[in-house]
Amino acid sequence: MDSLINDSRPPVFCPGCTHERVVHGLDKAFALLGLPANRIALVSDIGCSGLFDTFFNTHAMHGLHGRALTYATGLKMARPELTVVVTMGDGGLGIGGAHLLAACRRNLDLTLLVLNNFNFGMTGGQCSVTTPPEAQAGSSFLNRLEKPMDLCRLVEAAGAPYAARCSGLSKGLAENIRAAIAFEGFSVLDIWGICPGRYTRKNRLTPKMIDENLADMPGGQGVIAENRRPEYGRSYARQQAELPPTKPPLEVPPEFTPLAGKRQELVILGSAGQRIITAGEIVGLAAMTAGLQVTQKNEYNITVLRGPSISEVIVSDEAIGYTGIETPDVVLALAQEGVDRRRAAFAHFGENTLVLAAADVTLPESPARVHTIDFKALGVRPPDRALAAVAAVAARERIISPPMLDRALEYRFAGKVLESARATVKKGLEEGRKDAKP
Repeated sequence: MDSLINDSRPPVFCPGCTHERVVHGLDKAFALLGLPANRIALVSDIGCSGLFDTFFNTHAMHGLHGRALTYATGLKMARPELTVVVTMGDGGLGIGGAHLLAACRRNLDLTLLVLNNFNFGMTGGQCSVTTPPEAQAGSSFLNRLEKPMDLCRLVEAAGAPYAARCSGLSKGLAENIRAAIAFEGFSVLDIWGICPGRYTRKNRLTPKMIDENLADMPGGQGVIAENRRPEYGRSYARQQAELPPTKPPLEVPPEFTPLAGKRQELVILGSAGQRIITAGEIVGLAAMTAGLQVTQKNEYNITVLRGPSISEVIVSDEAIGYTGIETPDVVLALAQEGVDRRRAAFAHFGENTLVLAAADVTLPESPARVHTIDFKALGVRPPDRALAAVAAVAARERIISPPMLDRALEYRFAGKVLESARATVKKGLEEGRKDAKP
């Protein structure tokens, strides 16, 4: 099989750099495996190892420092027939450590080649996660404070089923790379080498020293029996195929005539537990029954059972390109938390803004028209305030109509829940019709 090295941009590294030997070792491994160029994807990040994708006539992706495994995961899941090989330096290894651990746990069929030369060679020789504590590095004494990472032991503990070490200067390099790529599952090859441009200017390191150090280290022999398990991609596809079909998106065909041929905006200001988001969704569904475009934006605390809950709904007969609301048509002020959260907005309301406010809520000064609703007197519980208030809006023929609202309830609820929702809506409609003004 012919070489896959890119003749128009052959590998060029510092004289004596092990990376160049790894390039040719990888090329030979592809030949040993009989892999055609169109079935290989090389993924790299930043650093000298990040040049690998340009040296081969294969598919390639180059990304951010330490993130190569994330891109490789997406590629392999989308194109499982590809052989995906990741090249990363010891710098990227440290920066992307969390992604490495995830790859070990996941066991997707990827091969990670770590070109380990014990420093950040491209950026000045600073210490990396593999720099020996006795080494002289470009980051002063920092490496003397940290224990260097044993890559093979780390990935073994994290669940990788294949981890091996080798010298990038050994005659068996191509075979070591071939074995790692041929393994079905996540495989890691820790390739030790020399960085003459930075590391060995201050530190003595020879091929013989590398071989001696490798011989003294436990582990790193290849297959890790206790971590062998089914490969992630195949298992994922098999289990996904066994799932019931996903329901298609809800279709809401137009049934009613829109109430207004313009953009209309609704803001619901409530608190956690008042089903504010659901009420906004129901308004959106109701508008869709008239063929209108809808957007909904929600705000609530990460502590979802406490604090303000706000929903902003825009309906329009045209595409909605901007979802900001400054002067809403209708505001439902249902709880003090929501009102306080948007207190500053009240000063920007217009004279035509209709505010339906709960009787127990204190509003800021505003030019808007305010109508108070005594939900307690209506027999409406706090969790039902939003739906009842939406019904009061529909009774006034603002934004949506009662038939549109009822159809939305049928889309959203069923059975006893639908009956309960309609009972709440009935109370809201009665309140809205009683106080509606022409």
